[in-house]
Amino acid sequence: MTSFANNSRNQLSDANKINDHHKSKADISYRLSFERFFEHLVDVSLNFTAANDAPQLWLPAWIPGSYLMREFARNITAVHYQVLDSQALDSQIMDDNTHETYRAHKIDKNTWQLPKARAGQAVSVHYEVYCYDLSVRTAYVDQQRLYGNFTSLALAVEGQEHRDVQASLVVPAAFLAGKNESRLLLACGLESTHLRLDGQHSYGLQAGSYHELIDYPFEIAEQDKFDFIIQDKTHQTLHHRFYLSGKHSANMGRLQQDVTQICQCYLDWLGDAPFNDYTFMTFASGQDYGGLEHINSTSLITPRRDLPSLDEPKIPSTDYQRFLGLCSHEYFHSWWVKTVRPDVMLDVDLRREAFTPLLWVFEGFTSYIDDFMLQASGVIDKPSYLKLLAEQINRYYQTAGRAYQSVAESSFDAWIKLYRNDENTGNAGISYYNKGALVALCLDLTLLQKSNGRYRLFDVVKAFYTQAKQNDNKRIGINSADMGTVIGQFMPIEDWEDFEYRYVNGVEELPIEALLAANGINMHSNSKETADKHMPWGMRCTETPAGLKVNRVTRASVAARAGISANDVIVALDGIKADTKQLALLSNVERDIECHLFRRDELMRVNVLPKAAIEGQQQDSTDSNVNEVNRATNKAYPYKVSLHVAKDNQSSGVSDNASPADAGWQAWLNAIERYQS
Repeated sequence: MTSFANNSRNQLSDANKINDHHKSKADISYRLSFERFFEHLVDVSLNFTAANDAPQLWLPAWIPGSYLMREFARNITAVHYQVLDSQALDSQIMDDNTHETYRAHKIDKNTWQLPKARAGQAVSVHYEVYCYDLSVRTAYVDQQRLYGNFTSLALAVEGQEHRDVQASLVVPAAFLAGKNESRLLLACGLESTHLRLDGQHSYGLQAGSYHELIDYPFEIAEQDKFDFIIQDKTHQTLHHRFYLSGKHSANMGRLQQDVTQICQCYLDWLGDAPFNDYTFMTFASGQDYGGLEHINSTSLITPRRDLPSLDEPKIPSTDYQRFLGLCSHEYFHSWWVKTVRPDVMLDVDLRREAFTPLLWVFEGFTSYIDDFMLQASGVIDKPSYLKLLAEQINRYYQTAGRAYQSVAESSFDAWIKLYRNDENTGNAGISYYNKGALVALCLDLTLLQKSNGRYRLFDVVKAFYTQAKQNDNKRIGINSADMGTVIGQFMPIEDWEDFEYRYVNGVEELPIEALLAANGINMHSNSKETADKHMPWGMRCTETPAGLKVNRVTRASVAARAGISANDVIVALDGIKADTKQLALLSNVERDIECHLFRRDELMRVNVLPKAAIEGQQQDSTDSNVNEVNRATNKAYPYKVSLHVAKDNQSSGVSDNASPADAGWQAWLNAIERYQS
């Protein structure tokens, strides 16, 4: 970051130099003014030269890494423009009375046309964007922070997306009031220039194209920051920055230590990185959680309780492990989504969906590797990792929809299902994050088995990354056939095709328990934490003053057979006011239960047969969508499991000084050591 002197004369001179520099390199420029931050509005000016008559402007409908049509254009109020002479454009005269202002014509949901502009004419466009979405996908502006993704803020010029672009972020003096300016920082993966003039701050960003610009979110706020260095296999140092905004009392030293270890572990495995520097941007909130990957940065939002405390124990708390897993997940995406990606995402049109059956590969592999790398780096111990893996397994077993939707179908349907959960989601489908992680686990252990311990899932990822580095653009798009070609280098292709048929394209139960057992890990079912305890009658409820609000009902369950539905409010059970304790008492009685409930505003009475739950487990499902294996075994799987090193292989828990008998789990969990030599 370049910081200019405070002397006013120098500032004016340097401001001219910045403008001249941007204009000499950038064909398209954006100016984002945050003057109306109290109203959550950003005023945007876009200047360009029309390449054709009646040029068009468009805004993405979705952001890479989040597969839902977000319709960002809904936050733009109106678009106006002026047709200028070149001198007016160079001097940034926007409101000159000699230039008439026109209203752009909207021709579809996210495209505007400028009918008065002609080829070769300079055009200045003005519009406002409403920014009040506290997520990593859009933009958020108030008196505390100015955050944005250019997919929400910057209209693209049709046909000129590959031209150089420049963006200026103008922060008014009013935003600075009451803030510690030494902590007022710009966090962004792009290099920036910084100018302070007349009490306001202006930051300049330069990108080689529109598509490059939108891969760099930014945040301006009071932030804590630390820097750290990691090294690749050639001992090249890579500079990393970590920004943390929002109210928090995080142990920054501990956070720096742990994140450094995790990042270094990825470089030890993959050898080098697709970036020269990397930026973590994190906002601490009350309960929000999420992350989004970018080529050399990530934008994270986390509950502040997930950050390390001042007295954080040596083995991180469960909450802190969750945040470290988020950091690990998004960091790995620089290799495995931004560099190696589905083929349909290589040159993607952000106005339309990009369907692929491979999201399980990219999000699933990442969801397996992210926690794995926490233990591989030494940030958590192996028992802690087994607990994290058990949580993934529990989510899988607790999702009945795994018997109906394959992980490939889940990937393809992400645009219409994953981000649109409803009361039937758990019955009809499975997350490609969750099942994808467990398919990755099974594939990793199968590779170990079929190659006699020589190869891992980590070799598959590294092979694709090596291919990407050989391309001119250092990226590669892959499809299902490519998966077979590369995996076939590490295990017999017929074994992969069988695995893909059964567990990727099919809905056969994953052989998790058998594969873990073969590697010295036993899976134990918790007999106290049962489905009947957590979902009595096969329904999930919330206790409210009005009664038990039914959130979800499992197919073919006691509740479903009785006619209870999601969103019903159960008010009485056997003539007694309904609450969780009353429901628990009656969950397994062997007689009819009279249940009164409201559906909408209508009172209904149904009879519940709790014993039907037991009888139902002994009956085959008649649903034609469930295969023979699942009809016989689906309900026999546990609700909650734990993982432990097999008793024959342990003396006092998991030890790094294990005997040769521990070779199975050692070979699995110590995967990264082989790449460090």
